[in-house]
Amino acid sequence: MKQKKGIAILGSTGSIGTQALEVLEANPDCFDLQVLTAGKNVDLLIEQALKFQPNSVVISEESHYKKLKEALWKEDIHVYCGEEALCQVVASNEVDVVLTALVGYAGLKPTIAAIEAKKTIALANKETLVVAGELITKLAKEQGVNIYPVDSEHSAIFQCLVGEFHNPIEKIYLTASGGPFRGFSTDQLSKVTLAQALKHPNWSMGAKITIDSASLMNKGLEVIEAKWLFNLRSDQIDVIVHPQSIVHSLVQFEDGSMKAQMGLPDMKLPIQFALSYPQRLKSDYPRFNFMDYPQLTFEPVDRLVFRNLDLAYRVMEMKGTAACSLNAANEIAVEAFLAEKIPFLAIAEINAQVVESSKLILSPEYNDYVQADAEARALAKALIS
Repeated sequence: MKQKKGIAILGSTGSIGTQALEVLEANPDCFDLQVLTAGKNVDLLIEQALKFQPNSVVISEESHYKKLKEALWKEDIHVYCGEEALCQVVASNEVDVVLTALVGYAGLKPTIAAIEAKKTIALANKETLVVAGELITKLAKEQGVNIYPVDSEHSAIFQCLVGEFHNPIEKIYLTASGGPFRGFSTDQLSKVTLAQALKHPNWSMGAKITIDSASLMNKGLEVIEAKWLFNLRSDQIDVIVHPQSIVHSLVQFEDGSMKAQMGLPDMKLPIQFALSYPQRLKSDYPRFNFMDYPQLTFEPVDRLVFRNLDLAYRVMEMKGTAACSLNAANEIAVEAFLAEKIPFLAIAEINAQVVESSKLILSPEYNDYVQADAEARALAKALIS
């Protein structure tokens, strides 16, 4: 029997990818690293490849291929570039689990390729289910593939459901820290700066996810992801603000009882759980102490102020390609905000206008998602310029 799980990390240079490598390094008897991939960060990818000696590395940005190839030519490592290579390496016989930690829409195609190759998916790329939840869940079912969530909130729900899969869910509560602008009014949000938006109180994440967290779009994407992961209606998913980020999420069952998963905010734990499931591996991560947090507090979200969350619920009701259009618009709007071309509140404004103007396809195929994504990006860019 094969002892170690072969792991492919898509997006190894990002926040999730680098922490996943720490998990693998701490558990050499359990995991065998097969594939590392990155978008543009070729220097870190080279460093990781030299240290971890995977079977294959892929750089998406083809202009960096020469540098990568030259740096690794002495090593016993296959070097590839481009999206097609990304989709091919995940199908390797040596790979058991594919951790999709790419940011945004870029995660969709390689995730589909991994499911078609019957690989277990550890999903850190929520946009894959946001963009094409119907397609992905159907494909996973057809191929008999398990999708294990890596997002701390969805991992929490999944952990609460272990041993409960036969019991229907009445409701789930996704917790939100509230981000750096918790309790702000619309007027206050109109004056916030990029530096303020990039300061998350509890989590250390990449720039895109940090801004999404500040605008609560991240929570909106998580609501849509939860619908597909756990087969829920939108009225079965609630969001509550929990500033301490200790309770990662809760499940309420039909008898009224609730289960919560708790712990200190550390992404390595949900990453490790998704990779090692059904086992729990021993770790030396810091332990939670109740005396350090004598009070855990909860409060409602103001969806009139944080419009992105409201938009997420709206596109869930619209179905079809609506969520795909929202995600595409948001990626362009956040990019513009990070480049200081638009103010913070314009993100939700652009997202709303794009959703309103986009063509809605109710029973989409893969190419419909590709088209909806491209059209929404073009609309968002036109609104920004």
